Amino acid sequence: MDYKKFGDSIYVRLNRNDEIISNIIDICKKENVLSATYSGIGCCFDIVVSSYIPAKDEFLEHKESGVLELVSLNGNISADENDEIFHHTHAMFSFHDSDYKLALTGGHLIKAEVLYTAEIVINPVLCGVIRRKKDEITGITVWDL
Repeated sequence: MDYKKFGDSIYVRLNRNDEIISNIIDICKKENVLSATYSGIGCCFDIVVSSYIPAKDEFLEHKESGVLELVSLNGNISADENDEIFHHTHAMFSFHDSDYKLALTGGHLIKAEVLYTAEIVINPVLCGVIRRKKDEITGITVWDL
């Protein structure tokens, strides 16, 4: 993994076997970034995504392996009252199914290991920190604005 700051943005290149979420969090900690947005593209080989099932009040995980094109990565970093940072990341992957037809999977990104490369831009929030709070109606944590 390599990264470089240009202005306020952080440009990240992840390499084979790098895990996306842990590297984003590590960079934010190293650079003292408590709030940010990020986006990226790349190619992965081992992923876990999840979708929230409101009726069961739980997340359903889906795992996929193989050549998985990361066609969209979007997320944010926010902090709790103790400045512990959290990610909220969504991703979409394309791949060929067993009949070599194009297929898609996506959702909340739990884990993604890079196959070739991933290119990510982290944009820190300037002049403030976005905190998280529990929404009493839905029970999920949301931005505290």
